[in-house]
Amino acid sequence: MSTQVMPCDPHEIGSLFLFEKLSAEQLGRLCAEGRVERFGPGPVYTEGDPATCFYVMIEGTVVLYRRVGGDDVEVSRTSQRGVYAGAMQAYLGDRVPQAYTNSMRVTESTRFFVLPAQSFADVMREWFPMAAHLLEGLFFGSKNTQRAVGQRERLLALGSLSAGLTHELNNPAAAAVRATAALRERVGKMRHKLAVIAQGPYSREALAELIEIQERTAERVAKAPVLSPLEASDREDALTDWLDDHGITEGWRVAPTFVQAGLDIDWLEQVAATVAEDVLPGAIGWLNYTVETELLMDEIDDSTTRISHLVDAAKQYAQLDRAPHRDVDVHELLDSTLLMLSGKIGPRVQVVKDYDRSLPDVPAYPAELNQVWTNLIDNAVAAIGSTGGDGTLTVRTAREGDRLLVEFRDTGPGVPEGIRSRIFDPFFTTKPVGEGTGLGLDISWRIVVNKHHGSLQVESVPGDTRFQVLLPLTAPETEPAPETAPGTDSDSETAEEPA
Repeated sequence: MSTQVMPCDPHEIGSLFLFEKLSAEQLGRLCAEGRVERFGPGPVYTEGDPATCFYVMIEGTVVLYRRVGGDDVEVSRTSQRGVYAGAMQAYLGDRVPQAYTNSMRVTESTRFFVLPAQSFADVMREWFPMAAHLLEGLFFGSKNTQRAVGQRERLLALGSLSAGLTHELNNPAAAAVRATAALRERVGKMRHKLAVIAQGPYSREALAELIEIQERTAERVAKAPVLSPLEASDREDALTDWLDDHGITEGWRVAPTFVQAGLDIDWLEQVAATVAEDVLPGAIGWLNYTVETELLMDEIDDSTTRISHLVDAAKQYAQLDRAPHRDVDVHELLDSTLLMLSGKIGPRVQVVKDYDRSLPDVPAYPAELNQVWTNLIDNAVAAIGSTGGDGTLTVRTAREGDRLLVEFRDTGPGVPEGIRSRIFDPFFTTKPVGEGTGLGLDISWRIVVNKHHGSLQVESVPGDTRFQVLLPLTAPETEPAPETAPGTDSDSETAEEPA
């Protein structure tokens, strides 16, 4: 790009709103230490390069860009005379990284007043000491506030997840406790029944037949078919009639248990053909206890397995004992997050998974991606809840070129166009007071964009809001610095607007 250094006119510089209150002596110093430079169309400086100059536009058109993934995204375009950009934080010295936080281009021949960063820092401290102190306090104070609120955001999310996990664990744990108590009771009755049978007039052969029937009944319970409510009701009626016909008292109490175990009339006929008629009532009672104990043990097994799955999901969500950066299957991360949030999602929100299972693993920080999923799912559920609570959350994965798409679509009221450009700003929230900190999307944006070189965008109309996360399928040549945690200070702030 062609550049041309031109004479600096203090009167012209003084006509810019930024310098209009300066004295002639101060304007003379600016012209002595700075310069006027004309830039042809093209780049002026690039994001990430050392911030060496402070630019004030005299005439022309300036465009600011931010790097998002592998693309430059335009964040501002203006022809307003006097706008400024560049080394705007030079007065902070080495307390912050002195690098350009965006890229600047000009679309036509444009003149700037260019002041070296060190000169800008010197005049700020000498001419405006109070303002410099106030700006320092505002800068670092806002960062400390953002850090504190970010920690609060994570604690709130942790509390919500803990409550959800506790709720999910309580159900199978309580079921296992109830089943264990019932099993103890049934085993006690079985021992009593065994004593009655042993004292009765049963031959050794009859007892052997009962034991053999018991073994086959236990095997049948494990293979019981799943019946529809109508089929189960019909079979219960048939078994009740059979039991009544064979002199079994209160057969209606036994029939539902037999049906649940997969026993039918043919099976009972085999039992009746195997044992003597006087032994049949005792045999039926003995088999009933056998079936009940098997069903209770199955319930305990199901409950404890559920608890084990929940613990595994919690470990997957928190990425315990895992490398901080590795190749991951995003579907595993999504499933663990959905399971952890199932209590908060509730029964009124239908969750639809539209996964492309053929997608490869992606290089990522999985624990931090789980935080992104948490924030986006939480926002979607809140949006659906604002319309009455009933709606659908669709989680979709797909491939888009050399990137992997994870999309969260909800049927809430949508994001108004007037605030759509602000939703990723720190502390901006549409939730009621006390329900949101305004950092969830800001944290998510920085995790996706700064740490994963991806992009996070939103498309929204009433009834169809889609937050789309795009992640590179391959690792960048240089990994992002791992010390920048969500909600803490970052070298890359929100895009500067030319003032």
